[in-house]
Parts: sequence; structure tokens; C-alpha cells
Amino acid sequence: MTIETESTGSFGRAADGAQTIVPKSASDALRPEAGTPPPKRSRGSRNQFVVFLNFVVSALFLVAIAAVVALYFGKRTFEAPGPSTTASTVLIKPNSGVQDIADQLERRGLISDARIFWLGTRALGADGKLKAGEYEVKAGASMRDIMEVLKSGKSILYSLTIPEGLTVEQAFQRIAEHEALSGDMPASVPVEGSLAADTQRFTRGTTRQQIVDKLLADQDKLVEDIWNRRARDLPLANRDEFVILASIVEKETGVADERSRVAAVFVNRLNKGMRLQSDPTIIYGIYGGKGKPAEKPITQSDLKKQTPYNTYLINGLPPTPIANPGRAALEAVANPSQTADLYFVADGTGGHVFAKTLDEHNENVARWRVIEKKKAAEAAAAASQGAASTTGQ
Repeated sequence: MTIETESTGSFGRAADGAQTIVPKSASDALRPEAGTPPPKRSRGSRNQFVVFLNFVVSALFLVAIAAVVALYFGKRTFEAPGPSTTASTVLIKPNSGVQDIADQLERRGLISDARIFWLGTRALGADGKLKAGEYEVKAGASMRDIMEVLKSGKSILYSLTIPEGLTVEQAFQRIAEHEALSGDMPASVPVEGSLAADTQRFTRGTTRQQIVDKLLADQDKLVEDIWNRRARDLPLANRDEFVILASIVEKETGVADERSRVAAVFVNRLNKGMRLQSDPTIIYGIYGGKGKPAEKPITQSDLKKQTPYNTYLINGLPPTPIANPGRAALEAVANPSQTADLYFVADGTGGHVFAKTLDEHNENVARWRVIEKKKAAEAAAAASQGAASTTGQ
């Protein structure tokens, strides 16, 4: 028989198998029943090594992402236009490391970040290929552009010209005054005529001693080569006399077509035992390597001054060259024109007129003096007109 009741309870089972009702209070009846419990975690999942491994994998993944991002932006910065707005030069000293170069470029405002330049050059395998020198960096050049310039080794080149006919002292002055050269001048001055008349190309920092050594070596080789190709009947005993006569020819004329003919006059005079009577030798005897002031003319008293170089008074050649002869003058003396000329004088146009006899020469000299007087009169008239114009103002 079933008994109904208002009490709330749970069902149970008696010892004889009959179902019984277990009474519950109202609060117990309202509590939710427990759900299905989660499965128990394995011991492996709770192992500390597994936890650490998970952390490492996650960290590596984040680092890889950060590296990719950094590489992307670093590459963009490395190849992007630089901060410079004008072209400039940069001097990389020998034995400079990539870090030093990067810091210098950043200080100069040529790159935005020294670290990116350093890392970029290393990543591209160029850190050991940057060369010392002075380079031009164009406006807006990227870090990669600058790296390529420094790799190329194409430094800015400077030039120094030693014209034909300069003395050693005058050439030394040019070398000493060139601002791109470094170091002191040689302690001793080479002999006259021993420097090459040439243009030297060099990078900033080249020493003055190096330039002098190069000029000496070039002239020695040039003289030797031309001396070995000389005409065999020259009245010259050795290379020294060869250079002396070439230096006189160099100072007598700057007209290329005349050099071999001027050389022939001096060779013919030496063969006949005549004095050379060369005005440039007189000048050297008086003023030496400094040279004659441009405004000072040669006077009759100069022609009579006793010096070892006055070829109006001495026989044969002077004791040393009077300048550094160039290739053309050396070639002219080595193979002079085949003429019987013994004299020459200026013709008023920058060149000379030649003569075989003294009578012809005297006529040429007379014509030259007329030209000189005319030029002097014109110069005086121009000066007078200029003075009058100034007074009128």
C-alpha cells in the first residue's frame, strides 16, 4: 500500500528491497544536484618539465615574430633615403671598424641609426669590406648606398700639377701648400731638374713625402727611357748634361713646334765651341730656384754678372739644370732638328725667328727691337689714357 505525504524526500531501498522515502528539508531540496565530475588530469600533464617546455615554445614563437618584424623594419630603414639634405664628404681613416664608421656617420647626420647600419653591413657580409678613404655621400643617400660607396674604395681624388719649367724649390712650395696632403716636407731638397713635370692624382691623407718620391721616380724613369733613344752624335757626355740642356730648352720656349729647333741651335753651338748665351741661365744664376720676379727685366748689368750659370761668360753648360724639364724638352734634346741654325730671337708673337749667320741674326734682332719699342709706346699711351680717365672722374 502506498502512503502519500507532503514531505519532500529522496527515495531509498530497504533491506528487503522495498523502496523507501528519505525525508529532506526544504533547503536541501532547493540545492542543485552535483554534476558529472571532470576527468582526472594525468600525471604527465602536471609534470613541471612539460610546463617549462610549453613556456619555451611560446617564448620562441614570440621571439620569432618579433625578429621577423624587426628584420622587416630594419631592412626598410637600411634601404630608405637617409637624413642628409646636401651632398657631403666623409673621411674613413685606416683600420676603422664598422662600429666606428657607423658612429661617425650618425654623428655627421648621414644615417639615422648606427646600430642598423652596423647590423645591415654585417648581415650582408660587408663589414670587413669597407675601405679607408674620403668619399662623397650624395644627399638622401640610404645606408645601403653609403655601404656600397665605402665598399667600392672609389675615394675622392685630388690633383697636384707641377708644370714644365718650375724649379725644385717652386715645385716644393706647391706640394707644401696643398691642403689635402699630410705630413712634413722632406728634410733635404733634391737636385735641380729631378722632379717630373706632371699631374699627380691622390687621395686625402697621402703624404708629401710620397708625392715627392713619386715625382723623383717618374722623372728618373722618363729621363732614362729618352736618354736610351737619343741620337748618338750628341755633344753630351752623360745623363746629367742631357737634363741640363733640356732644362735650358724648356725655359727658352713654350712653343711645342720650336723645341727641337731651339735644341738644335744649342747642340750646334756646343759642337762649334760657341757659348750658349741663354738668358734663362743668367736669371737662374742671379735668383736661383725662387725665380725672377715677373716685373723685373734683364738688364745689361745682369748679362755681365759673374755666376757659374752665366752662359754669356762661361763655356759649355752650366753646372746644374735650371728647372725641371718636361717630356717634350727632353725629347727635343735627345733628337734635335737637323739644321745649321746658330741663333734665335723672339719674333713678337710668342715664338722665335732663327738664323744661320750672325748677319741674319742681327737683322732679326733689329726687327725685334722695333717691335719692342712699339709695344712700349702703346703700353705708355694706354697707361696715360687710363690716368687721364681716372682724373676726369
